[in-house]
Amino acid sequence: MLLRCANGFGALALTALWREPAFGAVLGEAPDQAAAAPGVAGRPNPMAPRPSHFPARARAVIFLFMDGGPSQVDTFDPKPRLDREHGRPIQVKTHPTQFNNVGNVLRCPWKFRHYGQSGIPISDLFPHVGTMADDLAVIRSMVSNFSEHTNANYFIHTSSGLQGRPSHGAWLTYGLGSECQDLPGFVVLNGGLIPPGGMDCFSNGFLPAAYQGSVFKPAATPIANITPSEATPELQRRKLELLRSLDQGVLGRMGRHDGVEAAIANYELAFRMQAAVPELMSLDGESALTRQLYGLDDPYPPTQIFARECLLARRLVERGVRFVEVLCPYVGADRWDQHGGLKNGHQNNARAVDQPIAGLLKDLKTRGLLESTLVVWAGEFGRTPMAQGTDGRDHNPYGFSIWLAGGGTRGGTIYGATDDYGYHAIENKVEIYDLHATILHLLGMDHKRLTYRFGGRDMRLTDVHGEVVRGILA
Repeated sequence: MLLRCANGFGALALTALWREPAFGAVLGEAPDQAAAAPGVAGRPNPMAPRPSHFPARARAVIFLFMDGGPSQVDTFDPKPRLDREHGRPIQVKTHPTQFNNVGNVLRCPWKFRHYGQSGIPISDLFPHVGTMADDLAVIRSMVSNFSEHTNANYFIHTSSGLQGRPSHGAWLTYGLGSECQDLPGFVVLNGGLIPPGGMDCFSNGFLPAAYQGSVFKPAATPIANITPSEATPELQRRKLELLRSLDQGVLGRMGRHDGVEAAIANYELAFRMQAAVPELMSLDGESALTRQLYGLDDPYPPTQIFARECLLARRLVERGVRFVEVLCPYVGADRWDQHGGLKNGHQNNARAVDQPIAGLLKDLKTRGLLESTLVVWAGEFGRTPMAQGTDGRDHNPYGFSIWLAGGGTRGGTIYGATDDYGYHAIENKVEIYDLHATILHLLGMDHKRLTYRFGGRDMRLTDVHGEVVRGILA
């Protein structure tokens, strides 16, 4: 009797687990094998969670993308030489720029202050982020291979300056799957500005279609066409069963087909999202303290938008979403891309994102999520130390600043350096390939082993480049 009862309860548990899409793949298989493993009723489950190559420090990524290119010398890399030589010709060789309009040295319009026990200098653009200085690993020596927005955006998202390659979010969900069965594994929160390069920045490229980014808007209707049009859930379920039957018939005639298999999986995901998305988007349960922390009721509308995005990013990683990208809101200027009107443009962009970002970091830390969530703040490149015209800065891929927090990084750290002008990286240069290798490493993935066979060779996010930046690891 005891034996039969024990086995019976185990069978009941197994039956329940087997119906869950998250348990539909065989753990321990390679990503391409697991993606083809049977899910519910024999269907493929590309988002089944899969083991990492080695123990991970982080389980999710929030990528705060500062579209347009914030100026490093006005944010996280103070340069007193700019004050001393303001208005004079720069004393080093300059490179061709986007508009080839090279003016005199332009000082930073803001003061820098030292924050936290680490004493990291941060400009007055980011007083709220400054309060979290001891959790930041600031890299001052980033470089990019491109000085034009579209190519640089592709590069920071895919490690390639050309469209058609998979985004880093797609690579992560391909390698690790997702811990959430009711939402996409790779979510992009669109605050109003899709970067130059468009949706290819979030593409699955040559990876299976299920790994492309899903774009949500931080609004009452975040996703178009997800509201059911059928009168009852049972009628909708019957329609889905018919679609599935027709698609399975196509697969039976033509064999495996990525587009059809992705469509089958998407039908099921969309059905589950109809219940999950309204609960995700409703902030009614959030306390007044949380709303104040993020700036949800700030009088500046762009701050409200970005605050909602950051709060949704926290809620998404809480639910097991693997990769969340947060895009900037429109502030009336051309993103962070101030070729003129630097002071006003950077001031408005920073006002929109400063408090929400600090609120996100504090909220993650309070909830014990910062240790397992890697937060990355970056633009596609930096800006020149000399003026474009009289009050702008041109694009500068030769040395710029980003920062990382949580997820196994060492807070209160400054890594790398630029020259006295903040123009060129001269110490511990970090390439985009290195950044991607480091992100994968913190999530337990060896960037040299995470591959996909395409075009006759094993492709990877970092191509044939990339080294882990160990100087920022805890």
